[in-house]
Amino acid sequence: MVKFSVFSFRFSVQTFPMPPARKIPARQRVLAQWRGVDLSPLAIERAPKPGRSAGDVMPQVLKNLKMEMRRADLEIIKVWNATIDPLVTAHAHPANLHKGTLFIKVDSDVWKYEIIRYHRKEILRRMQYGFGMEKIRKVQFSVG
Repeated sequence: MVKFSVFSFRFSVQTFPMPPARKIPARQRVLAQWRGVDLSPLAIERAPKPGRSAGDVMPQVLKNLKMEMRRADLEIIKVWNATIDPLVTAHAHPANLHKGTLFIKVDSDVWKYEIIRYHRKEILRRMQYGFGMEKIRKVQFSVG
């Protein structure tokens, strides 16, 4: 003989108020239908939160855009164009400054040889005068 027992469980259902229904623009409805996925909750989640001032947001925006690096690159180009011989600047330009080495791109191997042989020390001296000895310690040339 097999006995079965029946248990009854009581669940308490807690209800939460539904958010107010918002009207979805026709464009979003059509795009959601075409994609097969409704991305509006993600768009709402990614939307900037109200109440933040521009002053609170700008430092992070400038950091993300790497504005300090761009400003430093612009300063290097300004000093380069102001202090280096125009004949050299017509065929070479600064590409990068990394760990005290100023990388310079040159048009051709002929100009690279010419600049290294006759203008390297002058370029280094003038760029160090503009930025300081510790900022630029050496200059490296490459064709590019």
